[in-house]
Amino acid sequence: MTDSPAGAAADGEDIPGDPSRPVTIAVIAESAGVSIPTVSKVLNGRSGVSAETRARVEELINRYGYSKPSAANRSNLLELVFRELESMWAVEIIRGVEQVARQHRIGVLVSRFGLHDSTVPAWDDTVARRPRCVLSVAQLSADEREQLRQKGIPFVVFDPTVEMPDDVPFVGATNWSGGRTATRHLVELGHRRIAMIGGPEGVLCCQARMDGYRSAMEAAGLPVDPRHVVRASLSREGGHDAAVSLLALAERPTAVFAANDLQALGVYQAAREADLAIPADLSVVGFDDLPVVAWVDPPMTTVHQPLTEMAVAATELALSLGRGEPAAQTGVEIATTLTVRDSTAPPPA
Repeated sequence: MTDSPAGAAADGEDIPGDPSRPVTIAVIAESAGVSIPTVSKVLNGRSGVSAETRARVEELINRYGYSKPSAANRSNLLELVFRELESMWAVEIIRGVEQVARQHRIGVLVSRFGLHDSTVPAWDDTVARRPRCVLSVAQLSADEREQLRQKGIPFVVFDPTVEMPDDVPFVGATNWSGGRTATRHLVELGHRRIAMIGGPEGVLCCQARMDGYRSAMEAAGLPVDPRHVVRASLSREGGHDAAVSLLALAERPTAVFAANDLQALGVYQAAREADLAIPADLSVVGFDDLPVVAWVDPPMTTVHQPLTEMAVAATELALSLGRGEPAAQTGVEIATTLTVRDSTAPPPA
């Protein structure tokens, strides 16, 4: 559906479809011949809508008597939605969310369901609970966003794995900068054969980290050997299998940058199996800075992703939207930093 006036309702035209159905953002959008995000922008006073379209939507809003659902009709609850709860960083996110919710005297409900398995019943339950706001980790499909908008439930996406439309509020990290910093650290130590274990194809944060790696290699005048760039699942097993193939090369890398700490732990395991010492024979850098990596042997150099701080910012943003306040900015990126420990050193002579 476009923002052209072709689909707009004529003066005096009734609500399209069943006249008994409630007036929602979707009904206004259908009647005006525009998209649901366009109506949302008009309702929230955001830019990106032509004057003609804005006037047409506002006229229909007034004619149908539509008003945004009040926060008073929603529960005093923030719903935190995970697609999976197996990763260790989930604990860091929950810690940040609860820290803010406690200050605002808001309850937190943690839900877990996937995008493609029993999504409809799960989201029906969420909508029926009418939380003050929803904080969804990694993903929020177009259908899910529409369901929440129709019920007037604000939402924020935490660390999105895919590109979000411009009007979807999100909080993430500077993944490209983190990948560049990690690789530059290895270059400055003297490494020239630096491998990258990336994440699955299409995962936004992983692609940004790999792009940062490529940028640092190019800036240093170092060629990226295609054999030194592999993709794997964001797990210890994925990192292990990828590292086994890298370390079996005739000209094996002297350093490996992994897309997350779990993959890097798999690199540790593969190095031990190959009788290689870290960092004497192989330097390793991870990404996330999970608490456990400070306690492995040797303690891991990694890019610190401020998960708790990101969760705090995302929760504050979600609660402000829940109070009906406009977002100061739709997208927020929290800076990453490099934490240097004992898993990196100059390459062997």
